Order: sequence, then C-alpha cells, then structure tokens
Amino acid sequence: MTRAPLPAAPVPKAELHLHIEGTLEPGLAFRLAERNGVPLPYAGPAELAAAYAFTSLRSFLDLYYATMAVLRRAGDFADLAQAYLGRAAAQGVRHAEIFFDPQAHLARGVPLAEVMRGLGEGLAAGGERFGVSTGLIACFLRDSGPAGALDCLHQLLDYRGQIIGVGLDSAEVGYPPELFADVFAAAAREGLHRVAHAGEEGPPGYIWQALDVLGAERIDHGVRCLEDPVLVRRLAADQVPLTVCPLSNLRLRVARSWADVPVREMLEAGLLVTINSDDPAYFGGYVDDNFQALARELGLDDDTLRQLAANSFRASFLAPGPGRAAPDRLRRAAPDGQRPAAPDPQGRAGTPARDPG
Repeated sequence: MTRAPLPAAPVPKAELHLHIEGTLEPGLAFRLAERNGVPLPYAGPAELAAAYAFTSLRSFLDLYYATMAVLRRAGDFADLAQAYLGRAAAQGVRHAEIFFDPQAHLARGVPLAEVMRGLGEGLAAGGERFGVSTGLIACFLRDSGPAGALDCLHQLLDYRGQIIGVGLDSAEVGYPPELFADVFAAAAREGLHRVAHAGEEGPPGYIWQALDVLGAERIDHGVRCLEDPVLVRRLAADQVPLTVCPLSNLRLRVARSWADVPVREMLEAGLLVTINSDDPAYFGGYVDDNFQALARELGLDDDTLRQLAANSFRASFLAPGPGRAAPDRLRRAAPDGQRPAAPDPQGRAGTPARDPG
C-alpha cells in the first residue's frame, strides 16, 4: 500500500503586519463575552463569522471595533496573544512584530496597564511554549487625530521596555501621514522604530509622506506604490520593506480579484515585499494561508515563496540597518545580531525573545 506523501512543513518566516486584535476568532470572542458579561449582537460564533462580508475598510473597522468590546481585562489580552502565537507557530512563524491599538482600548475605559500586562504575559508564555520571538508595535488611530496620538505616546512611555516601535493605522483616506509628524518625531527621539499604513486605500502620496515626514522604516500595505513609477524606483533603490497582505486586500476590496493582487509585479520591480495576514480572524487565513494562496492563485513557485520568507527576516527589526538597532530582547533571538535563531535539525525553534511583561 502506497502512503500519500506528508505535507511539507511551512517555510520558517517572520510576520510583520499583524494586528493582535484582528486575531480574535469568533469562538474566543464569545468565550470572553460570557466571561466579562459583554453582549454581542449575534446568536453565536457562526453568525458572527457570517458577518465578515466587508465592502470596504470602513465596514470592516466598524465590526472590528465593536467585537473588540469583549477585551476587558489583562487575562483576555493574554489569552488572545497566546492563541495567536499557537496558530502562528503552526504556520511557520518564528518571529512576529505585533501591532496593537492602545487608543481603542483606552476609549472603552480599559486601563493601559491591563492591556500591557496581559499582552506581556501572553507573549512571554506563548513565546516560551511555541518558540516564537516577539516585539510589540503600538499603532495610533488616524481618525483619533494627532493630539490623541501624542497623548497616547506619553502614556506608552511608562511601558517603554515593552514596545519596540510605533505605527499608524485605521481609516486611511482623509488622514494623511503628515498630520502625525510631531508624534513620530517624538517617538524617534525615544529611539522607537516607526512604521505606517500607507498606500492601501490611500494614494501613493501617502507613502511619500510616511517616508519623508514620518521617517517610516517600513510601509504597511503599500500596494498602490505601483501607480507612481518614481516612487517604485525609490522604494526599490532603498529597499524599503513593504508588508503586503493579500487576503486582506481581497476581503476589503482593495483588489477586486487575484488578478489585481500585485505581488508578482512588485517582486519584478525589485521591491522588498513581505507577506503577512493583517487581521486573520476576519480575512480568512493566517500567514501561511496567504503564502499558499499566492502559490495556488498566482502560480508563485517554491523559490519565490522562500524568497518572500527570507525577505520577512531581512525586513524585521531583528536585522541591522541605519538607525535600526534591535532591542536586546529581540537580538537574543538572533545569535549573530542579524538573523533570528534557526530551527535545529530536530525542528526546535531558537530561543525566543521574552518581553518583560
């Protein structure tokens, strides 16, 4: 009797564009709702999942923030973080630089101390259990304005040892990056890394602003860069990382079909493309699901997928670069200060970097 070949293990990779709140699976959402006495306007997990038929970024964000109401206490954030790391490790993730939205929790009356304690404990425990090193990036909500972002940064500095950088997310159109110049300058003075969502629903000009006004070291999404050949040449020459999220682009109608997902064109232009899952609980797949979809739908071969995985480590803040020294707890995941610890021949991951919690 001939045995079917075992499926190949997912290629080791880093994930650089992942919103921890976007990993809140329907089942966990209902368990936390019951724990915290928070009503959800759905009969159960299946009905909630059926609501994930988004027509735009705004339609997604409305449901995303509403469901986030179940996150109330440190234990909720710890459970969320550990659940993500378990799924990520199974998909080949060895290092994750994870976004979170502190303003969204503060606005609901959840103390920042609860958020930070829960994420710290969850990432430390999950990192130890699953062999994934992590870094936290606090994202500012565009539609909460620059003054709110600056106030949030001042609060975050009490937890300076737990975060490696700041980002910019939420509704893009109408909130150009230049509005947040002061808060990003303040973050730079504190030695924090800077990334920004730009060129997803917003125009290529937002990418220019993220680079030249905010000093962004990575561009999150960035798919609309292809509309500006001069910008493409700059991104390629400077090897600015782009954290592309194919399944997200399809679910949010940034791309109308797989034919409009520009990963192949971006690679052919010499861009430093990485593949990520964004908000996987809502968009139909975690990071290796995105890799497999690219192989299936766009015909990307194994060599290209391995290159995309290598790009993810190169683009991470484990890697050196101008003004990009990794914090000590991330360097511990990379023995030579440049690469994350590789799995040994028995498949054990390298020592994870632990957040102090």
